[in-house]
Amino acid sequence: MINALHINCNYVGTALHKIMLSHLEGKNNRITVFAPIWSNEEKEKFHAKENEVISVCFSKFDKLFYFGKQKKIFKSLLKQIHDINNYDLIHAFTLLTDGNVAYKLHKKYKKPYVVAIRDTDVNSFFRLKPYLRPLGIKIMRNASAVFFLSETYKQSVFKRFIPKRYQDEIGRKTYVIPNGIDDFWFDNLYTDRDINAVESKMAEKKLSVVCVGKINKRKNIPTVQKALSIMRSKGWDIEFNVIGKVEDKSEIEIIKKDSLTSYFPPTNKEGLIDFYRKADIFVLASHTETFGLVYAEAMSQGLPVIYTRGQGFDGQFPDGEVGYAVCDTDSQEIAEAIEKLCMNYRVIASNVVGDVQKFKWDDICKKYREIYRGITDGRD
Repeated sequence: MINALHINCNYVGTALHKIMLSHLEGKNNRITVFAPIWSNEEKEKFHAKENEVISVCFSKFDKLFYFGKQKKIFKSLLKQIHDINNYDLIHAFTLLTDGNVAYKLHKKYKKPYVVAIRDTDVNSFFRLKPYLRPLGIKIMRNASAVFFLSETYKQSVFKRFIPKRYQDEIGRKTYVIPNGIDDFWFDNLYTDRDINAVESKMAEKKLSVVCVGKINKRKNIPTVQKALSIMRSKGWDIEFNVIGKVEDKSEIEIIKKDSLTSYFPPTNKEGLIDFYRKADIFVLASHTETFGLVYAEAMSQGLPVIYTRGQGFDGQFPDGEVGYAVCDTDSQEIAEAIEKLCMNYRVIASNVVGDVQKFKWDDICKKYREIYRGITDGRD
């Protein structure tokens, strides 16, 4: 049995990792989660289980001071997680927040750790705080395994931030493993999309587009609206439905200025299925995206997708297989990609439900278990 400690600063904020944990645990794995957060309100809403340690160990103000925040997280972990020596392996879910804590535990207790690199690590820490890059490289070099969610994201990080002298060393222990989606989507796969009817609509230049995501500047929905406006100027009749939680009031005001866009507040999975099944394609051109679960969820409902070039979903499949990658700032290119998708709709729509099988948690967690076992067996 492998006894693993997960350090995950995002555990409370998303159901993703809780779903992953349910698939990863079992007779051969016992996992304890340590989740450092700043909000007592979030902790009270979470209802932690026995193996979930939710620690309010820093303030929102501490986010401005990386090393001070890290000291508080490390001190809290040592106080609340008893006998680190009982754990065979540590899994850090971000490089600079969770990974640095794992690295410090590695130095103190000689425990192996694995680490994932996510959007925040690259676009908040590496890009905006270059003084943290050497620490990030040190964490990767001392890890037993390094995880990326996509090949594209991996290549970008290696090219931009990892010195050539360390690339082979880190590359040998690097794995590309995507996130999975909730089993709900596989239990409700939509294989009955009437492609003939959709193609007939498109022949008349009619199209239904859906976008699901938080309403903020990073999701970049106004650029998609401009792309659809370009298409409308060519005679297209396009319905555009946007569903998501408003995080930026100024952004929703911009979105609502387009009278041809319909905004809907966040809904449950059953509600999203209805939106997906009534749409013809899914479009989201986020500025940055670690992975993008909504693309895979849309695929499970038979929707081809438009996604951002160079971000998390790009590289999951060859371009043109389940949709097309686009430049997030180029509304003309987005419009052209949508039209190209319409011209190749039958082939692409026929691929998506089969290809979405790549995102089954059972298969993904099998890979993690194999990596865990390879690391721990090597220490026996």
